[in-house]
Order: sequence, then structure tokens, then C-alpha cells
Amino acid sequence: MARGPRKAVLVLSAAEREELERWSRRPTSAQALATRARIVLLAAEGLTNLAVAAKLGITNVTVGKWRSRFVERRADGLLDEPRPGAPRTVSDKDVESVVRMTLESTPTDATHWSTRSMASRSGLSQSTVSRIWRAFALQPHRSETFKLSTDPLFIEKVRDIVGLYLDPPDRALVLCVDEKSQIQALDRTQPLLPMRPGQAERRTHDYMRHGTTSLFAALDVATGEVIGRCHARHRSREFRKFLEEIDERTPKGLDVHLVMDNYATHKTDAVKRWLARRPRFHVHFTPTSASWLNQVERWFALLTQRQIKRGTHRSTHELRQAIRSYMATYNADPRPFRWTKSADEILASVARFCARISDSGH
Repeated sequence: MARGPRKAVLVLSAAEREELERWSRRPTSAQALATRARIVLLAAEGLTNLAVAAKLGITNVTVGKWRSRFVERRADGLLDEPRPGAPRTVSDKDVESVVRMTLESTPTDATHWSTRSMASRSGLSQSTVSRIWRAFALQPHRSETFKLSTDPLFIEKVRDIVGLYLDPPDRALVLCVDEKSQIQALDRTQPLLPMRPGQAERRTHDYMRHGTTSLFAALDVATGEVIGRCHARHRSREFRKFLEEIDERTPKGLDVHLVMDNYATHKTDAVKRWLARRPRFHVHFTPTSASWLNQVERWFALLTQRQIKRGTHRSTHELRQAIRSYMATYNADPRPFRWTKSADEILASVARFCARISDSGH
């Protein structure tokens, strides 16, 4: 009866067994080496290849491969062989140097590094610097803004306003109120060139100003509907007129909670007297430098993006008409913004940001 080739006999020294047992306990990042070590340890106990394969859930061919490699080259046979290809030309030290210079220094002739200036400084190629920056998510050419509120009642105001959004009171309206001031009626100096296949719309870089208008708006948090009115100016007098319009256009039997910022026109004596005579109005001021808490700012962004930014208006009358037309279209099918973060999540996020910048050295 024909027999297959005899299995190589495995005998381990104490040092080899200790090393293999240490490898077999490797974490997830080195499980390939750990599996190979387990193969040899089980084979050294006298188990057949089939028994080792069944115990480890691998194939018989895999067991035979690493068993033979160990017999031929001992522990070194379990390591991966060098892969083909050119050797590395950029060392870890080079990578560390580029990252450190990017984060801790600036060039003498600029405020930030470019791939070319860093390549010249480090002695590496521009493409190498670009790959290193991508690997470490470094973008020296980009800069973002931030503003931390210094309001001493920041926490209390955040909890108050977010509470209105997430759990509004019964028989009450929550309105986010603000004004978008100094909206310019702009017209280009030459006619627009319309979009064509393969060519974007083109317009002149210069423009003619035809005056400004200010938009007062109140966003209903529950429905998304907007009450708005344009005025030539944005003084306390115009704001009080807008409050009167809100009073007229909201059901008399409901309380009205107004979320608004700390702009001076919102806090004049005339406005305070007007509010005092109408006890159904309740004012909730956002923290200073925290306009992101006012949802009407998001609606202003939509108005700017969809109507004002690329619009051409030859007079303030045309501009006001365009704004009123957009509001009418929007209110025909309003959609409320969905507030997702609780006050605790917002405050925790601010705390984490403060912790990150506290040791920045700035």
C-alpha cells in the first residue's frame, strides 16, 4: 500500500518553546504570526496535520507549509519573507522631520509651508512631502476660524435655549428672531454670460451698488415657517415694528418665546417697555458670540445661497421683491430644522475643544 511522505519530526528546545508561546499570545495586529506559532506548538505535541488544521480552523495545506518552514529554518521560517520591490528611500526619521517642521515651524518668507518650500527645506521631493502630509492629514494651506463665548452665563443660556428646541412648552410658540442687515442690491457692470455645455455661467468681477435693505425674520421652530419684513434701516424703531407684526400674526392665546441675540436694538428701553406690556412674550438671549444657537441664522444662509449670492438687482425694490418671493415659496412648503444635540453634548464638545487648545502654547 502506497504511503505519503513522512511528516517532519518536530522537537522544540526550551528557548524555542518559550518564544513560540510568546508569539502565540500576540494581539490582533500580529495574528498571522500567532497562528503560525500555534501550528508548530501543536505539531510538537505529536498531532497530525489534519488534527492541527481541525483544531485551528485552517487548511491542511497551511499547516504543512509552516510545519516544513519551521523544520528547515526554525523560528526564522515563520517570519514573512522580504517583499519584492525597491527598498525604501524615505526613512522614518525623514518622515518625523517633515511632520515636526510642519507643526512646529514656519518658513522665513511665508506664514505657512507649501509642498515646494518644505521639499526645498527637507531635501525630499515635492511628491514625497505631499504623501507624508496626506498620511498625517496635514493641510498647512487651510485655516479655519473659531470663537469661544466669554458669556458668564454661557452654560445657563445654552441649557435654556436647547431646552426650548428639544422640549418646547405647551401652548406656546418658539420663534428664532434676528435681522440680516445691509443686504446689498448689486448689479454686474456687464450682462451675464449664461451657462452652456462645457462652460459655467460667467459674470464680471466688478459690480454696481444700488442701495441696501435689512431683513427682520422670525423662524417658527416647530413648523419652519418664517415671518419676515424688509426695512431700509435696522434701528430699534424698526425692530419694535417687527415685534408688532409678530404679535399680529401669531394666535393671541399662545405664549411666544423669542430666541434672539444681544444686539443693542433688542435691548433698548422702548423694546423693553413694549415687551413689558405684553406678558405673553418671553425673551431668551443667546450667549455672546454664539449665534450658532439661533436657528434663523441657518435660514439666512439658505436665503443667501439660493437667492442673494448670485442674484442681480438693479434697485432695492427689486431686492426686496426677490426676498419676499423667496419667503413666499419657502413658506408654501416649510420644513423645520431638526436640532439633534442636547445641551450636555454641546457643553461636552466645548469642554473637549478647550482642553485641546489649552496646551497649544498660544
